[in-house]
Amino acid sequence: MPHGHGVVGHVARTGELMNNRDVVSDPRWAEALAQRIGYPVTSMLTAPIVRRGQIRGVLQVLNKREGGFTERDEEFIRVLAEQIGRALDYTTLRGDDASRGLTLRGRFNHVIGRSPEMAAVYEVIVRAAQTDATVLLRGETGTGKGLLARAIHVNGARRESPFVHVDCTTLPAALVESELFGHERGAYTGADSRVIGKVEAADQGTLFLDEIGELPLALQSKLLRFVQERQFERVGGRETLTADVRIVAATNRDLAAMVSAGQFRSDLYFRLRVIEIEIPPLRARGGDDIADLAAHFVDQFARRYRKGPLRLVEAAIPVLVGYAWPGNVRELENTIERAVVMCHGPTIGVKDLALEPRRLSATVESPAWTSSTAIPAQGCDAPRADSHDDGIRLPDNLELAEAERRYARAILERCEGNQSAAARLLGISRNKLARLLKA
Repeated sequence: MPHGHGVVGHVARTGELMNNRDVVSDPRWAEALAQRIGYPVTSMLTAPIVRRGQIRGVLQVLNKREGGFTERDEEFIRVLAEQIGRALDYTTLRGDDASRGLTLRGRFNHVIGRSPEMAAVYEVIVRAAQTDATVLLRGETGTGKGLLARAIHVNGARRESPFVHVDCTTLPAALVESELFGHERGAYTGADSRVIGKVEAADQGTLFLDEIGELPLALQSKLLRFVQERQFERVGGRETLTADVRIVAATNRDLAAMVSAGQFRSDLYFRLRVIEIEIPPLRARGGDDIADLAAHFVDQFARRYRKGPLRLVEAAIPVLVGYAWPGNVRELENTIERAVVMCHGPTIGVKDLALEPRRLSATVESPAWTSSTAIPAQGCDAPRADSHDDGIRLPDNLELAEAERRYARAILERCEGNQSAAARLLGISRNKLARLLKA
């Protein structure tokens, strides 16, 4: 619907909730459109979908079965519209030129995460996608840089054009230039025909240079020219060619340090980091993201291996949350895949995860306890507060409030300060945990 046209257009423009008990009597009713659609409408309840002060869409329900829509219905649709707005934050979306509305293309390119750290990443990606600016993604191996690069592509104007992935770690040193820019027939031994390179194949689309820090120094100058001018020559050729591509680069290395060490060209570095996005490691994203990802992978691999419905046992969640995950999301994915394959029955237990014990826990001692008790500082694998726990010992004759506070702090230490994970283990909300710690 065009802005301002019909009831939907009015709500999209004003943000006003409208309850039309008799649509024909409203002068904004788009009767001609209704007739063309051929769907008779008598009553209508319309609410704006607002997120962060921006109208993202309109939710409309039609034809109350008995009577008109009530005030209770109005409250329900407000809450539902708010929930839809939250859901849209985790989808692949593209705002239009008027900064209203969006185009849904499934989830945010299969990227899962609702932590504040990932929400900040999504926000920058959506903004970057609306331009052709060069983007540099920085993050540890396995954090999902490739998925996010594709998310930038599918949310931009080039989404119907090629997305060409170049893994700089796998390019043979002697053939890097040919792989990127192509070669003419006879350019070298074995070059029996003209071959276009990755740059040319990505014309009108996106060129994703993965692990750009591995690119040989000798080739960086030629890449710099292309980044600056979008011009290149095939190996063995004399004709200057152009390619209209959007460049997204990614690295798990410290390019600034490499520049200082003379291992990476400073001019190329500054050309690549027009928009720089830091991808947080999995351990920094919090327990909710780890639990959501684990559940997603369980469902995915259960379908792939025809295992039927599977779920993680409750005790496995704190173990996953407390693990260090040096391999990030990729390691979690591989861990869940192995567990799905090896488990027996409808549940996946802690033993099925087969995590490295040395990364699960470390021991600390605290004078707050009457005896020196080993507490797993990294392994957030404590039992729930309502179960028996011989791992945490408190002095006798404590006030109840003080005992609760010390127990909560001990669980928080086990979870390395992750309040979401600690609250989940204690069976309380994060707000109540915060109040306990301040008591």
